[in-house]
Amino acid sequence: METDLIKTGFFKRKEHIKNPVTFKKLFKDGKRASISGAKIFYLENGTEMNRVGFPLPRGYGNAVQRNLSKRYSREVYRLLKTHLNTGYDILLLVYPGNDSFSTRCVQFRTLFQKAGLIKE
Repeated sequence: METDLIKTGFFKRKEHIKNPVTFKKLFKDGKRASISGAKIFYLENGTEMNRVGFPLPRGYGNAVQRNLSKRYSREVYRLLKTHLNTGYDILLLVYPGNDSFSTRCVQFRTLFQKAGLIKE
């Protein structure tokens, strides 16, 4: 029982979007929704799982701020991913500003609701 919880908490390698071509395709052809401070790009990927990427805009602080922002994003996504519809490539773009874990939770939940990706 305990190991099941631990295993579901990790990102598998195939859950990450790493290919620059996929990033460009999502930015160009993906559907999008935005709120103050964050934006989501998403597109069906034809598989039974979601793949996710966390790009940051140019000029987003120093390395420490970028790494912290990505850690917040990954953790919030990890907590919400069981509540999402599957079969999508998702990019979650966050802009500099009020960067806290609680803010990120509210931003991502709102973005997923606007995009219609939350299971009903």
